Amino acid sequence: MDTRPINFRTLDLNLLKVFDVVMVERNVTRAAERLAMTQPAVSNALRRLREATREELFIPTSTGVVPTAHAQSLWPIVRESLQSLQHALAPQAFDPRGGEHPFTLAMADATAAVFAPGLAAELERQQAKVDLRVVGLYTRDPRLMIEQGDTDVAIGFFPDVHAALDADGDEALMRLDPLYGCEYRCVMRKDHPLSEPGALTLDAYCAARHVRVSFAGRQRGFVDRALADLGRDRQVTMTVTHFFTATAVVRQSDLLTVLPENFVRASGFLPDLAVCDLPFELPRIDVGLLWHRRHENDSAQRWLRETIAVAARAVNIRA
Repeated sequence: MDTRPINFRTLDLNLLKVFDVVMVERNVTRAAERLAMTQPAVSNALRRLREATREELFIPTSTGVVPTAHAQSLWPIVRESLQSLQHALAPQAFDPRGGEHPFTLAMADATAAVFAPGLAAELERQQAKVDLRVVGLYTRDPRLMIEQGDTDVAIGFFPDVHAALDADGDEALMRLDPLYGCEYRCVMRKDHPLSEPGALTLDAYCAARHVRVSFAGRQRGFVDRALADLGRDRQVTMTVTHFFTATAVVRQSDLLTVLPENFVRASGFLPDLAVCDLPFELPRIDVGLLWHRRHENDSAQRWLRETIAVAARAVNIRA
């Protein structure tokens, strides 16, 4: 391995910008279009950066490129440095009407169903010409997604992240700002026998068959943990990764599921469903905005956070 230090005096900083865009797009052709460069020019820049770092950065595939472990570790540092430099050289206020600035938000489908309409209304009110992309969540701890630049922010219920950030205190690299809250409810098809008043006892709940929602497809979730604390268990027939899927399943079967109450109202399925109180305690859902403190002084990111906070007020009014 070549252990000679990199000569930063001769390193072309434009190569880092190319690297950052390729990491976002994972495709040289799309990166070239975004950078207003030719594909050979982008490939040449990546070659020069590989020679400068003396490490492989990308592996070609049939659909684009896959970053190596070295590229993954390098990217957060490069991205933060580029953003800090951009802010230092051009600290003017961000104008959302000035161009299609890209933003990426990660949230579960239940959160998007409740929150996205209000966010879209706020964007229209501001006449914002931004390129806002909503991507799915596959974890209850999206800190790695944010650290690696896969998303700018994450919106959702992240109790373990909240506890970790509280433990880190002022040293925490990320912040979790509260947005809105709601409660979990047991959901089943309309006319289900357990929808009758007093029918959904703890024994009846545990004896019934269930569909579990798990972003990562895990075999145990927060409902199972709450039941385990009571020395009980439930019969899970199916595990899905989306709340909409679980809703569609229970709407046409005898299975039960647990969903955020405001999502059930937003889903459009409410006339076909029965929504009941759970026969045991679950913590309240406190939906928050998770973001990295490296973006604290970035005017575009600050506008995004403020716009999200405004949209969340509409959810609180409806709650």
